Amino acid sequence: MYFKDLDLSSELLRAIEKKGYSEATPIQQKAIPLVLQGKDLLAGAQTGTGKTAGFTLPLLQQLQRKYPNTKHKSYPKVLILTPTRELAAQVHESVRDYSSYLNFRSAVVFGGVSINPQKQKLIRGVDIIIATPGRLLDHVQQRSVDLSRIETLVLDEADRMLQMGFIHDIRRVVKIIPKQRQTLLFSATFSSEIKRLAADFLNDPSEIQVTPENTTTERVSQVVYPVDKRRKRELLSQQIGENNWQQVLVFTRTKHGANRLATQLETDGISAAAIHGNKSQGARTKALADFKSGAVRVLVATDIAARGIDIHKLPHVVNYELPNSAEDYVHRIGRTARAGQTGGAISLVCVDELKLLSDIEKLIGTKIEQVKLPGYDVDPTIKPEPIQNGRTGRSNGRQANDRQPGGKRSSAQGRGAKSAGQKQGRSRNGRGRAA
Repeated sequence: MYFKDLDLSSELLRAIEKKGYSEATPIQQKAIPLVLQGKDLLAGAQTGTGKTAGFTLPLLQQLQRKYPNTKHKSYPKVLILTPTRELAAQVHESVRDYSSYLNFRSAVVFGGVSINPQKQKLIRGVDIIIATPGRLLDHVQQRSVDLSRIETLVLDEADRMLQMGFIHDIRRVVKIIPKQRQTLLFSATFSSEIKRLAADFLNDPSEIQVTPENTTTERVSQVVYPVDKRRKRELLSQQIGENNWQQVLVFTRTKHGANRLATQLETDGISAAAIHGNKSQGARTKALADFKSGAVRVLVATDIAARGIDIHKLPHVVNYELPNSAEDYVHRIGRTARAGQTGGAISLVCVDELKLLSDIEKLIGTKIEQVKLPGYDVDPTIKPEPIQNGRTGRSNGRQANDRQPGGKRSSAQGRGAKSAGQKQGRSRNGRGRAA
């Protein structure tokens, strides 16, 4: 189905054509008509399938129909909540691109940067706000934004927001905005927690899911390279150099590990940068921009980037360390093979991670091909070490991109991010470290 068949305005079709798109993805084909009808929506689709355009386009169309006067009063009408700064920035970029021939204003607000420029923009008036929950509540407290006339609420990557501990801030936001509204909830997975959230916030929603939960796209070729832990960096550098990879997104479990690996790759003569929750927003923005432009060859990231980075035609994703959560594997490799492209996902797996690999294969319902590379075979005398959840496990709480649950400031917003050797901010239940 083509976008021109979805009852979109000529201005939106021009913007879509400018971005080089003509055919709508399955999630867009199903979501756009329902959103245009004003229905609440619970939508599920794997990452990289075009969910952002699936809600952005029809919401802009609704605003265009309701406010045709180009001199309309700019006050917040649409609120889009996201779990991370990177995803908020990505959604805002899509809103700006698709509204390039319309007269609507948008603003993105998140922590880790000065609040004053955001306040000034909000006070001048905007129609659409894209925000992380904690920073949005800061603006509410400082009276720089009025949410009393919000007409549509979008919860993007809702499962990730729950995982990061945003549920209390989300409930606070929902209490502030009007009860009579359209609510759209987009999620990669439909867990029992997501279903409960939908029951609380959505009114008789339509439900769509275009792919089975926790599946990986067939356009991603997946392979496992068994390797001793101590030789992972050597193998990674060898693969990048030998195969002449020019753009590689590499995932580690921890912030310290990301910093260390980026430094080691630089030592090997491979330009690299690290991106994680302890980096300032300026450093994160620069690292991502340098990676997209080709100034940096390798971007080393923690799982904070698994859903917030959209890189056109990203060819390679490498799991330097497998995630403790099998679901995060799906989101990591979903950074490649986006928008109809193809890509490759390589996992460097040591004996300590065989249980994690088994969990991933059970989740995705397929056995990942293992290729033993000459000279890098796993030493059979090495016994697995248990992975301690408290030390290297995934975060059960909020990453350092917003306020902590209950109103406490994250290190990135308040007194400055702490170094990898210092105590990290903990989640509300006290388990795990922020990514």
